[in-house]
Amino acid sequence: MILRALLLGCVLAGPVAAVELSLPAGARLTAERNTGPDRYSAPAGIFRNGQVVTLEVEGQVRRAAWQLSQQGLTPLQLIRPLRRQLLDAGFEILLDCAAETCGGFDFRFATETLPGPNMYVNIRAYHFITAVRPSVDAPQEVLTILASTAANSAFIQVIRAGEVTENDVVTEAPVPVSPTAQVQDDLGNRLIREGHAVLRDLEFQTGASDLEEGRYASLRRLADVLDARPNLRIALVGHTDTVGALDGNIALSRRRAQSVRQRMIDRFGIDGARMEAEGMGYLSPIASNLEEEGREENRRVEVVVLGE
Repeated sequence: MILRALLLGCVLAGPVAAVELSLPAGARLTAERNTGPDRYSAPAGIFRNGQVVTLEVEGQVRRAAWQLSQQGLTPLQLIRPLRRQLLDAGFEILLDCAAETCGGFDFRFATETLPGPNMYVNIRAYHFITAVRPSVDAPQEVLTILASTAANSAFIQVIRAGEVTENDVVTEAPVPVSPTAQVQDDLGNRLIREGHAVLRDLEFQTGASDLEEGRYASLRRLADVLDARPNLRIALVGHTDTVGALDGNIALSRRRAQSVRQRMIDRFGIDGARMEAEGMGYLSPIASNLEEEGREENRRVEVVVLGE
């Protein structure tokens, strides 16, 4: 396979030089996001006992994804030359697993992934590597590679971070650890496991039905779930508190659900035929309407799995 060099350099502490990874010819950059100082929870083990053990890294975090429009590729075909390049550059492999071995769906949604359609992960066909340098015992930088293939295309994601603030900090906690990322992972796991989940970070003005502008972590995660499971159908269901008449609350809650549905179509390109929008008004509370705290909990939009 013909290769071409794509620079993935990152300024890190110490004399270690940036590594150049050669990706397959035709790889097209689809997304790039650099943050710092930031924290990256690099998977250090497979999904086991309800969580993924992670290596917590603080410093500059650089994320990038590429797409290849080729048929018949396997994740291992993409990973093997990249793994060899990492070893040649002085990295040690901390984690190397394929879809089922990693933990399938659970591992995927406990792992940071750039949003679709820029990065697509086929739950049944992906491979993941975590590599550290100069050593597992004293890492200064961490690099993860996620490769996934579908019938007519393939995707590669590379996340690179350093330096580690404490040597070999591995925590027995679910990932990611940031509040926004935790919202995303809770949503993805709960939706498939329980069949429904609340989109808790959405904001509406009092009495208004239009969703406020913003980058909502819950919608990004929902889009990831729908991208990963292309046959999944959902209903977006609006709910209100008990202030006002039932008919008005049902109409308001339905309009809010419709607003969320439209945002999923416009922002993430999700097919509208896969999403229904309904309103329940105050008929399905999750907290007491006798107190303001409970009424606030009841004003929500929920996503419900309809089928696959």
